[in-house]
Amino acid sequence: MSVTEIEQSAAHADDEAADSSIVRLRQVLRSNMRQYGMILALAAIVALFQYLTDGILLKPLNVTNLVAQNSYILILAIGMVIVIIAGHIDLSVGSVVGFVSALSAVLIVQHHVQWQFAVVVCLALGAVAGAAQGYFVAYLGIPSFIVTLAGMLVFRGLTQFLLQGQSIAPFPKGFQQMSNGFLPEVGPRTNYHNITLLMGVAVIAVIVLTEVRTRLQQQRYEFEVLPVGLAVAKVSALSVAVLVFTLLLASYRGAPVVLLILAGLLLAFSFVMRTSVIGRHAYAVGGNEPAARLSGVNTKRVSFLVFANMGLLSALAGLTFAARLNAGTPNAGTSFELEAIAAAFIGGASASGGVGTVLGAIIGGLVLGVLNNGMSLLGVGTDVQQVIKGLVLLAAVAFDVYNKRKGGN
Repeated sequence: MSVTEIEQSAAHADDEAADSSIVRLRQVLRSNMRQYGMILALAAIVALFQYLTDGILLKPLNVTNLVAQNSYILILAIGMVIVIIAGHIDLSVGSVVGFVSALSAVLIVQHHVQWQFAVVVCLALGAVAGAAQGYFVAYLGIPSFIVTLAGMLVFRGLTQFLLQGQSIAPFPKGFQQMSNGFLPEVGPRTNYHNITLLMGVAVIAVIVLTEVRTRLQQQRYEFEVLPVGLAVAKVSALSVAVLVFTLLLASYRGAPVVLLILAGLLLAFSFVMRTSVIGRHAYAVGGNEPAARLSGVNTKRVSFLVFANMGLLSALAGLTFAARLNAGTPNAGTSFELEAIAAAFIGGASASGGVGTVLGAIIGGLVLGVLNNGMSLLGVGTDVQQVIKGLVLLAAVAFDVYNKRKGGN
């Protein structure tokens, strides 16, 4: 073989290797499009409104308010995405929020029950309400749409009955801290909230360690992984976002208590859905219920637990809403179910079930929250806001359908 032929052969091999790398990169990016697409969209929306509002959007006070104002929707979105993953829907969550909000006001304000005990009672009743609906869906075979539509009417009526058309207020300071409180300041006096800074550093460390651990596991089992450059860019971008968010919170009053509640829920339910048996079963039931049943999955039990969990989280959202409003009101929770469903779908959940993540639902909720906040700062009317949010939801679902057809699923 001549020198020219050797050079041509080497060049051809290099071209094939480059083509193979490009193909693998495209496959990896396509498989992670759901996860990264909405993160990029959220970043773009934040940047847009930061520019249009002349920097008001990311003022420390506004960021803190953004967290508090959307906390109950994000709590609902966590439960809703699990319901959707399992192949169901829950239209009653807004009414359960209103019912629990009213019940907490009646117990704490009117009957002077210790607020800690009232919180436990309300959470238990929320779980019972969800379990009751789950029983009708799982064991009697009534479609979730019908059951939860009935539940929406029932709990809205019970809310009106409890409050008799009147708002009940105020709550004790301790109860209000659930939604309006902040972590205490400790350590040396600085321009920032010390505990919040430490929490931010800890979150960045967890992001880096998790990425390294996940990458090593994927390589061990010969799964496709992101190229090193993209992986580093991904971790760097997430770390910078966390750092900026941390500095914004720490420069005001620190991390709100409700943010810790959200962080705990995010970590707990992400772990459950990714690593536990019940989490894998929920994906299996939503993806193909007959096949899951034939594989030995107790599909009825999974559906029952999914709705019981949704009821529990709805009760928690109702408590945080009541604490923030400092009152139980007849209209509490109105349209919250639509916001939660929209957050789940915008965050990557599939309308056909079996697909979605807890983190995606949080991102979807933040997209809606930033849209609401940014448009309000710009003086956009609520009518236009509804139109824009509807179009965003439609685009997210259309993107999901397009990806499925393109992938041949």
